[in-house]
Amino acid sequence: MRPVSGLTFGGRYELSSRIAIGGMGEVWEATDLVIGRPVAIKILKDEYLGDPGFLERFRAEARHAALVNHEGIANVYDYGEEDGSAFLVMELVPGEPLSSILERQHTLSPDRVLDVVAQTALALHAAHAAGLVHRDIKPGNLLVTPDGRVKITDFGIARITDQVPLTATGQVMGTVQYLSPEQASGQPASPATDIYSLGIVAYEALAGHRPFTGESQVAIAMAQINDTAPDLPHSVPEPIRRLVFACIAKAPSDRPTTAALLARAAQALRRGDVLAAASAVPAVLPAGVAAPTMAMQTDSATTVLPSQAPGFDTMLMGVPSGAPTSATTAYPRTAPVGPPTVTGPYGGGDGPQDDGPRKRSPWTIPLVILIVLLAILLVVFLVNNVLKGSQSTGASGDPTSGRPASSAAPSSSAAAQPVTLNSDDYVGKQYATVKSQLEAKGLEVVGDEQEPTDSSTSGRVTKVTPLSVPAGGTVTVTYFGQSSAPSAPTSAPSTSSRTVASGQQFTVSWSAYSCAAGTGGSLSGYTVKPSGAVASTDEIPLGSERSTTITAATLAPGAKNGTITVRYSANCGANETPDSPPLKVTVTAPPAPASSAPPASTPVPTDTAPAGQ
Repeated sequence: MRPVSGLTFGGRYELSSRIAIGGMGEVWEATDLVIGRPVAIKILKDEYLGDPGFLERFRAEARHAALVNHEGIANVYDYGEEDGSAFLVMELVPGEPLSSILERQHTLSPDRVLDVVAQTALALHAAHAAGLVHRDIKPGNLLVTPDGRVKITDFGIARITDQVPLTATGQVMGTVQYLSPEQASGQPASPATDIYSLGIVAYEALAGHRPFTGESQVAIAMAQINDTAPDLPHSVPEPIRRLVFACIAKAPSDRPTTAALLARAAQALRRGDVLAAASAVPAVLPAGVAAPTMAMQTDSATTVLPSQAPGFDTMLMGVPSGAPTSATTAYPRTAPVGPPTVTGPYGGGDGPQDDGPRKRSPWTIPLVILIVLLAILLVVFLVNNVLKGSQSTGASGDPTSGRPASSAAPSSSAAAQPVTLNSDDYVGKQYATVKSQLEAKGLEVVGDEQEPTDSSTSGRVTKVTPLSVPAGGTVTVTYFGQSSAPSAPTSAPSTSSRTVASGQQFTVSWSAYSCAAGTGGSLSGYTVKPSGAVASTDEIPLGSERSTTITAATLAPGAKNGTITVRYSANCGANETPDSPPLKVTVTAPPAPASSAPPASTPVPTDTAPAGQ
């Protein structure tokens, strides 16, 4: 059923205007005719109704969003299927997606970014507590109301943490620009996955661009795994920069432990309370500065905060350098305590009175003698070491002139010089060649093998780190391993009927393909290749979806039936597999029109009279 204005779904939801078109369906503003409430209704596209996978994912969005009741998550009111359509009724959130705000303003202030991060993290914590991982946090799925409230939408590809996934192994779910390294490498998603994606959103809002770009989705995914994000602008306060980079750490264990702690840190930084933020996310503090403990936060009589690293007391959220904040203000001490008061038989606080000469201890003289002997031994030891050092220096000098030798100094200085490398000398070359060149410089080489994107990258070096290393030090060389060609899919596409009428559309689907290690990377899409009696023989490039629609050719009435052959291939990174076995579909021509017999001829009489008349 094609959605149009005025159409009613479920007998109660009347469509009024379309809001947006997404990957799985259309979102419309509608009115609940029973209670008069404005709602948003998401309608699955007709072409996906025949695919059980897409229909199940649409049902999953309704189930997943209904699991969580939180003010930061758009509510789901109803779900239904009727007349060949599936629809999801949700809360109509006034406002616009964060993506539209960033497109218009390019960047947001640090305070506003922290507000978005804190609100989103609190909502994510509620989802995580219910065992749900969103897996697609991005600006387009964060709605911002006119009063600044943030609501998460689109749980279409969310996954319950202890549930078997709807997608096959090796299939990547999510938007690649906000994809975590573990998602890009085909590993299971976890709550830390959503924290990484939210960190990418915060980076984009502060810098005006995403941290990782590339010429293809595969290149961006590889950057998420291997590359380090460029630094944020200098206008971003250092504690906020550290919080964002903690969120986008490559290892999930290096990110904030929970979304709740991330929200707590963001709220504390909005108040200018760096210590409270560090107690939730220790990475907010510079390296070498310990996070505050409970004693530091409560013992005002004995605690003095450690001095901060250089530059750490810079302006934070409008607090000028040097102004008292919780990060720079020493905790108050109690009044200084004077010398102890002596009480006793002499009265309160008067101290003892001199009642005559004291008796000397019998150990006084032996102790003085022992101390003098130890001092003499120490002096002898030091003089002896100085004399030995002078003799060693004289022995290494010139025996004829008596001058000390100076040839050892240059060699020691030369040994201390670091080895400087030029990345352009090694990147793009074969790993074996680079390894030999670096070992010839006296360096130890550690290889970091990455999965190749295609056969042309096999064995090629992509990075050498560090570029300045002490003599005899260790260098890490990152390179692509040897690739192998991916194998062809083993099963042919399928369809509901092997016979279609002339000009009829039909849907074909196929099993998920899993890219083996070393074949070019994770699955990046499919290519469908129809031939024969089809309206178009052009190849159909697709993403991760596993179905498409094909139109049969229009045959002339009475013509011979046609045959459509459909094959498909999978793409592992930039490598394409051989074609799958074929699917054969017969196209029936319309019958020829009934033929009519020509009219019988009537003899024409002649006027010639018979002979003899």
